[in-house]
Amino acid sequence: MSRKLYVGNLSFRVTSDDLHEHFATAGAVESANVVMDRETGRSRGFGFVEMATEDDATNAIAQFNGTEYDGRNMVVSEARPREDRGGGGGYRGNRGNFGGGGY
Repeated sequence: MSRKLYVGNLSFRVTSDDLHEHFATAGAVESANVVMDRETGRSRGFGFVEMATEDDATNAIAQFNGTEYDGRNMVVSEARPREDRGGGGGYRGNRGNFGGGGY
């Protein structure tokens, strides 16, 4: 069973392909993804790597957590499940003001 890892404190130059290649030294990588900012298209400095097995994931955490990669010390840990942050924007109907608070 695969296991997803969080990889933080990445250099903004690191790509998904770089991350895949780097983590492949610890075991079989199923996917690697550096999270990009939607507006700027620039890296947000973190990503996720999915390792093929529990052993590969454990090896990757032990091998890379706290180590330097492209000038920065990576943080590598088991990824937490995604939180449901709710949906929607801030539209509250046409009240003449868009803050929606007060009188």
